[in-house]
Amino acid sequence: MTEQTITGPDALLNAVVDTDVDIVELGHPHTTGMPCSPNHPGFRMTLIRRHGDMVRPDGGSASNEIIVTGGHVGTHVDALSHVSHEGKLHGGIDAQEAQRGGKFSQLGAESIPFMLRRGLLLDVARVRGVDSLDAGQAVTEQDLRDAADAAGVTPRRGDVVVIRTGWARYFDDPQRYLGQQDGVPGADVGAGRWLAASGIAAAGADTTAFEHIPAGKGHSVLPVQRVMLVENGIHIIEHLDLEDASARGLTKFTFVMAPLRITGGTGSPVRPVAVVASWPAPRPDTT
Repeated sequence: MTEQTITGPDALLNAVVDTDVDIVELGHPHTTGMPCSPNHPGFRMTLIRRHGDMVRPDGGSASNEIIVTGGHVGTHVDALSHVSHEGKLHGGIDAQEAQRGGKFSQLGAESIPFMLRRGLLLDVARVRGVDSLDAGQAVTEQDLRDAADAAGVTPRRGDVVVIRTGWARYFDDPQRYLGQQDGVPGADVGAGRWLAASGIAAAGADTTAFEHIPAGKGHSVLPVQRVMLVENGIHIIEHLDLEDASARGLTKFTFVMAPLRITGGTGSPVRPVAVVASWPAPRPDTT
């Protein structure tokens, strides 16, 4: 036993101590002016106090900021309170009643679980042999099956599945990225139902609304969000950046994500990461 090995039954801690890991970012940094769905207020950050505005007697100074943002801006996760259908949230909860008082009494963002799960990357763009899918192109059930087969994985209960369309490469071009005119690639209803049938905990994509946005439709109708959030209670993660993960050839990995516990909110900014083993930590020579 080396000094690095932790005694006791905590296999996860032992794995972290004994193995070097790489952290692969799966999201975008939050930046003032980043693209945002027209249905949501954007992200703004500015320094409200600068160094030198106040100097303490010992010469110390501090700076701080003010942040104004919607819950669905940049890389974020949807709470189950985010979408209703015919007046009902997931589980048949009455949406009007649940949202009284300016916050949700049920299914708010504080109920989104911390996620330490098996993550799967279904790289549809790679399987199709393109850098990015076309604007307004639907990702079908067969596309997801093909991507899963290529990765040698099968979505199962409790997994987090992220879908790469390659659209994150246009994040710095808001007009193209948001696709109000030309559309955005994403999962269609059949693909959403296939994912839901596997019992996954969450699904994400490198686009603004997770699902297929046809040209000229904007966010007028979002049926896949209904399938995932309302019908099946599956959280959706949007505005992912899966380019680095794709370049590294990731297929399955440890997915980690901690939402902010915003009481009564409908979503939360997040910093999702893939944790992957790089190589065993060097052990001291005991011979």
